[in-house]
Amino acid sequence: MTTQQTEQELREDLAAAYRLMAHFNMTDMVYTHLSVRLPGGGHRYLVNPYGLLFEEITASSLVIVDADGVPQQKTSWNINPAGFVIHSAIHANRPDAACVMHTHTVAGMVIAAQDKGILPLNQINIEFYGAVAFHAYEGIAADDNLSERERLVRDLGTRNAIILQNHGLLTVGNTVAQAFYRMYYMEQACKIQIAAQSTGVPLHIPSEEKLLRTKNQFDTDPDQGQMIWKALRRKLDREQPDYKN
Repeated sequence: MTTQQTEQELREDLAAAYRLMAHFNMTDMVYTHLSVRLPGGGHRYLVNPYGLLFEEITASSLVIVDADGVPQQKTSWNINPAGFVIHSAIHANRPDAACVMHTHTVAGMVIAAQDKGILPLNQINIEFYGAVAFHAYEGIAADDNLSERERLVRDLGTRNAIILQNHGLLTVGNTVAQAFYRMYYMEQACKIQIAAQSTGVPLHIPSEEKLLRTKNQFDTDPDQGQMIWKALRRKLDREQPDYKN
């Protein structure tokens, strides 16, 4: 997040991300969350109201909550504080994690059920080579297991993506655009891996030298999803302009 972004700009970015998650079939009905930190002092975040489908989210329907998921504005919608446990832990301990995205997609959950995570089977997958953390399953994330927050933050460390084992995927970013870029391509990497594994033929993994070279190329790309985000925002402006409402 940059200091230049206003609350309204962040609302529009986050609402756009919710709509795009729905567009790319990356939702779990009304469950899971995308959140972004608001500028200014204190712990204030935007998150979805509990009960709305992602395709229904608008900029104005997003709710400001504190670190415990308690609404800090008048709202007629409920908030799911337990669902915000994962997000609040990361936001509070990673100043660079302005945006946190968590999904329960079929592809993501399949890879989360495997022991070795994302395999470097394809150029897209190689972007995540050595860059994905793991967090062991502890049951449904809830506010009665606050100690899990410490373990989750420890497991994520300085990485920007994590597989919540037997659960799903999570990415963070300095901006909504960056977190969405990482989540979209992490999802693609999972789909590619499942498709490759389903063929039943031996899988080829490039040499360590090629993996590191390719990973470095991804890491040193200055764009980090900004061009894609602008294109996707234009798509929404044409097809679903009400997301800004």
